Amino acid sequence: MPEDELEDLPGVGPATADKLVENGFESYQSIAVASPGEMSNTADIGESSAADIINAARDAADVGGFETGATVLERREEIGKLSWQIDEVDDLLGGGIETQSITEVYGEFGSGKSQVTHQMAVNVQLPPEHGGLDGGCIFVDSEDTFRPERIDDMVRGLDDEILVDEMERREIEGTPSDEEAMEELVGAFLDQIHVAKAFNSNHQILLAEKAKELAGEHEESEWPIRIVCVDSLTAHFRAEYVGRGELADRQQKLNKHLHDLMRIGDLFNTAILVTNQVASNPDSYFGDPTQAIGGNILGHASTFRMYLRKSKGDKRIVRLVDAPNLADGEAVMRVQGEGLKPE
Repeated sequence: MPEDELEDLPGVGPATADKLVENGFESYQSIAVASPGEMSNTADIGESSAADIINAARDAADVGGFETGATVLERREEIGKLSWQIDEVDDLLGGGIETQSITEVYGEFGSGKSQVTHQMAVNVQLPPEHGGLDGGCIFVDSEDTFRPERIDDMVRGLDDEILVDEMERREIEGTPSDEEAMEELVGAFLDQIHVAKAFNSNHQILLAEKAKELAGEHEESEWPIRIVCVDSLTAHFRAEYVGRGELADRQQKLNKHLHDLMRIGDLFNTAILVTNQVASNPDSYFGDPTQAIGGNILGHASTFRMYLRKSKGDKRIVRLVDAPNLADGEAVMRVQGEGLKPE
């Protein structure tokens, strides 16, 4: 939305409009759903003035009303499903990773969390008939996990039928057995993965805001952003906020970060995939003591929660822990050189 339209709101002049846009309040809707305290703190506007601006934006944006279930169903038909290329896991998720939702994957070190984010960065670029979303990927890397070599492996590990179709679609001459053509195809996949390394939690939060800008720039392009991967969501927050005295501050910042990510999902019909670290619960006497960190803030923000557990050899157990409309269950996959594969 152009800044001059924000100036139509009472109390918003050119300088205030600049502040609002700089802090992510770019539309009537984004202002309408903010709280006076949030706007006051982030945009340096008095709380009373912020309340007046928000109320005016709510009237202008017509938010907060009710709608019929049929209207909600119609809107949900726009949601895309990103396939894992593993039938058993896709069935568990009702078809795959949903756009406009946060999917959290947690597990111990080496359980395959980063493998999932790399695989989805590849799969998202496939057309819907092959389980993809015809889109690009934003990859926020907080643990130095992104490896282009792994993308190379996973592209080469796609089915030959998919590889032939992708070469034709991307106008690459050759066949999957032609090394030069395959190198060109891998490069084409890498071109649609936008990677940024987060150096601390504040930088990670900033990158989420930059991701929103990037998604907006690509929305009308041939490769709109259809997935944002954050690997891992909690590493920096866990390292920087140590002890119970820091817990409230950590959770508050984590909550804001999650809402920034969710905004991208809602605005651009994008899937949000985050990985999470775990801790051992010493109070657990029965069953698996492993639990995701991040507390209720992350638990409530994640639409789908998935737990990865090591099994024998390259096998991994994928467990759906929480979903609003799906039953809990488990599936088995393998983490191999060519990527994630069925059992």
